[in-house]
Amino acid sequence: MELAFAKMGGLIPAIIQDYRTGDVLMLGFMNETALAETQRGGEVVFFSRSRNKLWKKGESSGHVLKLRELRIDCDADAILAKVEPVGPGVCHEGYRSCFFRALDEKSEARVTERKTFAPERVYGAEGKQ
Repeated sequence: MELAFAKMGGLIPAIIQDYRTGDVLMLGFMNETALAETQRGGEVVFFSRSRNKLWKKGESSGHVLKLRELRIDCDADAILAKVEPVGPGVCHEGYRSCFFRALDEKSEARVTERKTFAPERVYGAEGKQ
């Protein structure tokens, strides 16, 4: 099946879900090369829009995402990667999931989860992967 990379300038959003719990862990973007690398290596690879390059989740933290299944949506313009997360979390802020805040009716966010690791120990001073 042909994926619709052209719709978003060569990128497709990739929703990352824990294959055991069903929790959504993060959202990233893939280009065709990142998708091919993910399929070939069995660990999730993204295209970083800010750095304009490929990056494998966990390349600096060790918190890799082992691929268990790939799905595509009905329009073939989004990917769902069901993964086995390795490590205590995927968020560069120290949480298991990047979706650790709830937004209320006033558009105010509150933290609803506990940190699962100290990001400064994993990523150093810059705090990002």
